[in-house]
Amino acid sequence: MADFRPGTPDQEEFLRDLVGAGYLIESGVPGVYGRGDAFERVRLGFDAKVTAASETESPEHMVFPPLLPRRQMEDVGYLKSFPHLACTVFAFEGDEEQAAEQEQRADNHEDWSGHQRMTDLVLKPAACYPVYPAVAARGALAPGGVMVDAGGTYVFRHEPSGDPARLQAFHQREIVRIGEPETVVGWRNRWRDRSLELLRSVGLDATTDVASDPFFGRAGRLLARSQRSQELKFEVVVPIAGPEPTAVASFNYHQDHFSSVYGIEMDGDGDTTAHTACLGFGLERITLALVRAHGLDQDRWPAAVREELGL
Repeated sequence: MADFRPGTPDQEEFLRDLVGAGYLIESGVPGVYGRGDAFERVRLGFDAKVTAASETESPEHMVFPPLLPRRQMEDVGYLKSFPHLACTVFAFEGDEEQAAEQEQRADNHEDWSGHQRMTDLVLKPAACYPVYPAVAARGALAPGGVMVDAGGTYVFRHEPSGDPARLQAFHQREIVRIGEPETVVGWRNRWRDRSLELLRSVGLDATTDVASDPFFGRAGRLLARSQRSQELKFEVVVPIAGPEPTAVASFNYHQDHFSSVYGIEMDGDGDTTAHTACLGFGLERITLALVRAHGLDQDRWPAAVREELGL
């Protein structure tokens, strides 16, 4: 079971304000909230800004459900790096007697998992994961590769917390670049700068920093140090509910990890293995950052910000 991260007093107060103003709707489970109309207007407004910025590069569009074949999670080694965040789909596979036993235990709010079995599905932890096998199925890519907009879809990470910016289910607006190493790195660096422009255009105090993923265990700490030393991951951070600024966007350069797993290659002479990178905007975190920066009453937000978001 994932460790619960209690919120700071500032985070707890911000969460109460968000619920009281109808931005978030309590579910009774930390990190899982409904979204009210005020919240969704802002989230969709910023999502539209990302769409407008990305359309200048004419990306392909792929939209996948929030479920992922379990085999894909296994193939990419997710359970080695992030076993503490993974969410697996289980389902009942018993007889009538077992179903009655399960129902009775559920009625008593007891553990009713005994007759549940693992299915072939997991909850998608990152929006980019299904893109790589889909692109690999096409065969070798033409020079220049491909850019894929995977949309702003729900992803899931088992990380219950009292911090309203650390959700278990959230929308990740993700764009993937696959191509030659120099093409991919250049694209990532351009979008790192572009993301700062997008966030600052709506009044957020955004800065970039070298970062690492939350790898698991002792081996994970070594991976994190290596990731930082090679500058494979950058984050854009903004103030939300402290004590430190919170990452609202990330840029990962995977080198040949996913292309080696799925056999993604480039047409041409020499080394034909493609490299990949992705950028992800955490739309809920950006929405929360905007509320924190400009207040709960959207009618009083700066006119320029309201215009940028279409409010």
